[in-house]
Amino acid sequence: METVWLTGAEWLAVLRIGLGMWWLESWRHKDKKGWFERGTGIAWAADVAGRHRWPFVREGFRAVVEPRPRAMAYVVVYAELALGLGLVVGFLTPVALVGGLLLNLLYLMLMIHDWAEQGQNAMMALISLVALFAMSWQTWSLDSAIGLF
Repeated sequence: METVWLTGAEWLAVLRIGLGMWWLESWRHKDKKGWFERGTGIAWAADVAGRHRWPFVREGFRAVVEPRPRAMAYVVVYAELALGLGLVVGFLTPVALVGGLLLNLLYLMLMIHDWAEQGQNAMMALISLVALFAMSWQTWSLDSAIGLF
C-alpha cells in the first residue's frame, strides 16, 4: 500500500484517534447538569421513542430505558467518555470500536426521523467498522505497547 506522509497503519491510527475525539466532543458538549439533575437527555429520547414509527423501538425504550432514566443518563454520557478515551489512547480498542458501533446504531435507529443526526451516526459507524477490521490499534496505541490483541 502506498500512502503519502504516513504509513497505512499510521493513517488508520489517525482515523481511530479522530473518531475518539468525535466521541469526546459528544461527551464534552452535553449539558451534564441537565442530563443528570433534570433528566433532559432521556426525556428528549423518550419523546422521540414514543413517536417512533417502529413499534419495537418504542417498546424497547419503554422496557429498558424508561424504568431507569437516571441510570441510563449516566450510561449514555459516560459511555461516550469511555469510548473517546479508549479510542484516543488505543486502550481496549476493539471493545471500544464495537461499543461505539453499537451505540451509533442505537442512535441511528432511535433518531431515524432526524436527518441532521443520521449523517453523523452513519459516518461514525462506518469509521468504527473500518478501524475495527483494519485493526487500527496496531500503531500509536496502548494496546500495541502492552501487547494486547
